[in-house]
Amino acid sequence: MLAAGIVLVYITLGGLSSAIYNEVLQFFVILAGLVPLTIVGLKVVGGWSGLQDKISQAQALGPLALHPWEGTGVGNVTNPIGADWIAVVFGLGFVLSFGYWTTNFAEVQRALAAKNLSAARRTPLIAAYPKMLIPLIVVVPGLIAAVTVKGLGAKTGDLQYNNAVPILISQYLPNGMLGIAITGLLAAFMAGVAANVTAFNTVVSYDLWQAYVRKDEPDEYYVRFGRIATVLGIIVAIGTAFIAAGFNSIMDYIQALFSFFNAPLFATFILAMFWRRATPWGGFWGLASGTFAAVAVHFLHSRGPLDLGSPLAADFWGAGAAFVVDVVVTVAVSLTTQPKPDHELRGLVWGLTETEDTTAEEDPAERVWWRRPVVLGGVALALTALLYLVLLF
Repeated sequence: MLAAGIVLVYITLGGLSSAIYNEVLQFFVILAGLVPLTIVGLKVVGGWSGLQDKISQAQALGPLALHPWEGTGVGNVTNPIGADWIAVVFGLGFVLSFGYWTTNFAEVQRALAAKNLSAARRTPLIAAYPKMLIPLIVVVPGLIAAVTVKGLGAKTGDLQYNNAVPILISQYLPNGMLGIAITGLLAAFMAGVAANVTAFNTVVSYDLWQAYVRKDEPDEYYVRFGRIATVLGIIVAIGTAFIAAGFNSIMDYIQALFSFFNAPLFATFILAMFWRRATPWGGFWGLASGTFAAVAVHFLHSRGPLDLGSPLAADFWGAGAAFVVDVVVTVAVSLTTQPKPDHELRGLVWGLTETEDTTAEEDPAERVWWRRPVVLGGVALALTALLYLVLLF
């Protein structure tokens, strides 16, 4: 509650700008806490080769859930997360992953805050470079915890997977670094809360209240209402923390929410972007039915009538169901309702570009080769493939 209160203060006073600047600072605080933990942890287990040896020894005693692709045959699921390859590839790899990076407003709003179109396109591409290194300071400490912390992942007691990093911090870091690492964990929490609260107050004040309740009010009114929405968002965030405590892991909780909301939103987004015949009512009923489908799958699994493996696997299936139901309903309703005229869709639907050249008035410095999205994206893909191959072999 104290951390949420701090977030409330700087979001209320500074809005999205304060959230962005704080997230940049918090990112480096997170690195300052987790990079030393990774280095010290590797030293304790004897380096990378020592970690591999300990993992092999632990695997001989019992599975560590390190190979989610094993046992993913349809109808004969024996892999650690209880999901077959359809749920993993379609539900997680396509719907949830694409949906997170394209329709999660906490991510999209960074691009919307850019100074121009060129900067907006570069935002996620530039962010991809440091993102490649995040698995090193997240996955490696998890592997170290799996082979050094006794009882981690047990069904009883406090040693759940969520406790892996805090336990490593308390065991391997000296007092000074312990403070930095704990600050890094709090920074990660606060950055997530700030991102989602600013997304919440933007949607509530701009897309809902201004569009449908109180139109044509002065800017001061909407800023004031946005601050009220910020307070409500913080209260909701604190409440959801208690809800998350009831799940087996934070990942189960996150994927459940994403299957409810991001999956149908992604279906509506991708269909409407490539199909100009999609209508507003089609999108509305598609979203509603997709969310209902995901919620139904989740509760049918959790209450027993539908066995889909693990709760995580059920969320993957729920995301897939939300996507399919959303697309079918959106198409069906759109074919029976009036579409928007083409001139209202220009710049929003593939093939209906703006009539004017949107880059004509940009600074020539924006068009240098190393700032082009194609170059940044191509290099990011190449580095990702290289890192994957290095780890694989």
